Amino acid sequence: MTRRRADLALLLATAMWGSSFVAVKAALAYATPFAFLAVRFGLATLLLAPGTRFLPLPRGRELWGGLLLGALVAAGFVSVTFGLLVTTPARSAFIVAISSVLAPVIAFVLLRRRPSGLVVAALSLAALGVYLLTAPESGGLNHGDALTLICAVCFGAQIVAVTELAPHSEPRRLVWIQLAATALLSGLAAVWLEQPRIAWTRQFAVALAWTVVFASTASFVLQAWAQRYMSAARAAVIFCFEPLFAALTSWLVLGERLSALQWTGGVLILLGMAVAEAPQFRAPAVTARALDG
Repeated sequence: MTRRRADLALLLATAMWGSSFVAVKAALAYATPFAFLAVRFGLATLLLAPGTRFLPLPRGRELWGGLLLGALVAAGFVSVTFGLLVTTPARSAFIVAISSVLAPVIAFVLLRRRPSGLVVAALSLAALGVYLLTAPESGGLNHGDALTLICAVCFGAQIVAVTELAPHSEPRRLVWIQLAATALLSGLAAVWLEQPRIAWTRQFAVALAWTVVFASTASFVLQAWAQRYMSAARAAVIFCFEPLFAALTSWLVLGERLSALQWTGGVLILLGMAVAEAPQFRAPAVTARALDG
């Protein structure tokens, strides 16, 4: 019974992450990207603070590692948020999903850890999936898709960094540092790189509340509880549903429809993601996934 409840809890968290793509798309109609990110992650930082152990103060590898992770996460969310100004939530979610496929490749480039043949096969499947998903018959990769690919690379690098840093850090505090750094960098960018604007409409408030309360906070709590009762491999299978939830939400809320060819591409990305989640290369799940969505 507990195992079934854990599966349902993690599936609910995954649904929150997937639906957040639509919420972000809706919020961008009322706010500039950097201003939205600064408010979103500023509020998420405050919500996660209770229960986070701050003493002794983080320092050394934990502090600098957290700031590095914050920079990667900030770059990832900036690129995916700007990408959503152009591309659709479903396409965005499927492209972001290949970050787990890219992680072993990034580990090879930076740490000289040679990926297995399965990882190479996973990357090939995901690359073909992205090609089909971006609808080559109707123009192919657009500017928003390209920005979202940058996000996938950043999140892949974040997974590699978490793998190296987690054994030397307290997981919840490391996540908090990442959130705080993302909020700070987004706020600075809003001041320097755009004319920040937020229209505090009811629609914006609902979208913001969803991304902060559910996609960035409640989902983490559900995940932290659920993964006490399951293996990382089982959790990885459930995580594969995230882009499917994004596609379903986008269809229900925005009327977005994917063609059969695009759905084929999405399935190939999920297959590549499942292969890449092999036990020989996986970040500690709670820390790595807490920032999705």
